[in-house]
Amino acid sequence: MPPTLASLVHHSALKLTVRAGGDRLDVPVRWAHVSELADPVPYMEGGELLLFTALKLDAEDPEAMRRYVRRLTGAGVVGLGFAVGVNYEEIPKALVDAAEEEGLPLLEVPRRTPFLAISKAVSAAIAADQYRAVTAGFAAQRELTRQAQTGGPEGLLAALASQVDGWAALYDASGAVVATAPEWAGRRAARLTGDVQRLRERPAPASSVVGPENEDRVELHTIGTGRRPRAALAVGTAATLGTAERYALHSAIALLTLTTERSRSLQAAEQRIGAAVLRMLLAGEPDHARAVAGDLYGGLLDAPFRMLVAERVPVSASAALARAEARAGAPAVERPSAAALAAADTNGDPLPALADVMESAAARAGEAVLVVPEGERLVVLAADGGAAAAACGEYAAALESARAGVREKVPGGEDDELVVGLSAPAGPIAASAAYKQAEQALSVARRRGRVLVEHEQMAAGSVLPLLADDAVRAFADGMLRPLYEHDATGRGDLVASLRAWLSRHGQWDAAAADLGVHRHTLRYRMRRVEEILGRSLDDADARMELWLALKATTSD
Repeated sequence: MPPTLASLVHHSALKLTVRAGGDRLDVPVRWAHVSELADPVPYMEGGELLLFTALKLDAEDPEAMRRYVRRLTGAGVVGLGFAVGVNYEEIPKALVDAAEEEGLPLLEVPRRTPFLAISKAVSAAIAADQYRAVTAGFAAQRELTRQAQTGGPEGLLAALASQVDGWAALYDASGAVVATAPEWAGRRAARLTGDVQRLRERPAPASSVVGPENEDRVELHTIGTGRRPRAALAVGTAATLGTAERYALHSAIALLTLTTERSRSLQAAEQRIGAAVLRMLLAGEPDHARAVAGDLYGGLLDAPFRMLVAERVPVSASAALARAEARAGAPAVERPSAAALAAADTNGDPLPALADVMESAAARAGEAVLVVPEGERLVVLAADGGAAAAACGEYAAALESARAGVREKVPGGEDDELVVGLSAPAGPIAASAAYKQAEQALSVARRRGRVLVEHEQMAAGSVLPLLADDAVRAFADGMLRPLYEHDATGRGDLVASLRAWLSRHGQWDAAAADLGVHRHTLRYRMRRVEEILGRSLDDADARMELWLALKATTSD
């Protein structure tokens, strides 16, 4: 504890006597300062015990003393020490009354006690308090290090919460709570997810103070040395941290940073192994892939997984493609949750952000995920129906909503946007086919301006949205142009007749009824179509191509 007025009064060598403000002696004293100035306020910082003899003051003037004491109180002076037997044999009543009115402690200093003795006592007490704080900080650092080695992050958090007499929480790169201590702090930590997300947007290292909330003062600190924070730490206490508690907090941040950097090195090694496993799977060597993966990815290869291929695309191109998709009647994207929108903060590079989201979700669920960066691409193997695959879907939905105007923009999204292709569930033997499926879905996502396309959607959905491709439209226009030119002369309605006949699967009476003409008239028109196009309508391929061409030219 720092020195207080009470500790100075109880100091046997100083012989100080309380003359006013006896109920406020528990106030800490930051320093003891001697000044005979009529107005020493400009030289005060707050927290001082002011020692004086009233050499330049009329200490018997009540009004002058009121003004003097009031200025000192406003400046944060915590007490007065008046030396008797120098200019006054006893403390003047005007000064005592003024101190009582303002509630400012007033101590009588006997002549035999020099001011230097009081200053030395305060200095020694402050030094002793700092020594105790440093000693306690080193002890806390040893305990935190021991817990980090034996109990991991959970043990470290428990030790930190004990040291600061509060609670602590660790967040992963996506802002989700990883661990708390004590356990009851989980709900409080979860309420700070938004604050953690905002902290991650600032250049690292970053910190902020939140609160008071529920009588807690919460400090947030980013963890990691890179541009993108790898984690965040929250510490909640009832009051501002003292010196020893601050040492403990800084030690915890350093230990968590070391753990994080070590984890990044291990992650890089895991990625190299994962790349080797992926190459073996794509080469049709699942047994070798299992042997290399071992326990690291072995569980992932024992159950159906999804193959994901993601890449960046320029915003301008994707925006144009999105407009083409809108013309083709793309389905609206449902607005995701606020948490998913927060996760869509890419900080300028969507591929690492996607990897963070999926790896964090997998870690929380205790499942394996294989992430392999390939230059401008990212390849991921994730358990079918698992947390990582679900997190990818939420992340994609958040980006879709951001593009659609749910938010003004995704920070950093001016340069690149994300497109993702997801395969159908597969096993190690079919890994190569799953990779092709993911690439096909990726191609469709890129062409249609979508963030995520699943292979099942391509197989189960309509083929018509694919006709929005410019090359398909050009082919259709070229094929049907002779019929449109014929109809433009007013000599018949061959295009509408062809559409009606094809939609009725070549049934003459039904198609003629739709058109309101005789079936012989329709037969004549179909012969003219064959003559103009040079194609036989008995050919199934010709009918299919003409039907798709009609759909492509009428989907604008």
